[in-house]
Amino acid sequence: MFGRPHLVAVHAQGWRPVLQYPVADPQAGEPVSLALVQQRLEALAHPVRLRLARSIARGPHTTGELAAAWNLTAPEVSRHLAVLRKAGLLHIRRRGRYVLYSLDLGTSARLGADLVDAVLR
Repeated sequence: MFGRPHLVAVHAQGWRPVLQYPVADPQAGEPVSLALVQQRLEALAHPVRLRLARSIARGPHTTGELAAAWNLTAPEVSRHLAVLRKAGLLHIRRRGRYVLYSLDLGTSARLGADLVDAVLR
C-alpha cells in the first residue's frame, strides 16, 4: 500500500503483515539531503542553540535581546545564531540598524519528515 505522510507497518496475530510506504508529495520540491538534515539536527542539539531557537520561535529578536534574556554575551549569541543560519533554520530581517532573527517554522516543522525521507532514500 502507498499512503502519506508516514511509513506504517501493521502486524496482528493471524494476519499477514502490511507495510504502507509514504508517497512523495507532488507539491514538494527537491528532497533535502541527509547531510543537511544532519547539520540541522546537530545545530539544534546544542542546549544553548535550542534555547535560542525556542525564543526566536515565539517572535523575532535581536542579538542583544537574546543575550540579555539568556545572560550570554552578544558575540556568543552571534556565533550560535550563525550556526542556526548556516543550517537554514533562520529568517533574518533588518530593521534600521538592528537585525531581527526568527525561526523558520516551516523548515523546523518538516525536520522529522525530512529525516525519515532522507533515511529511506
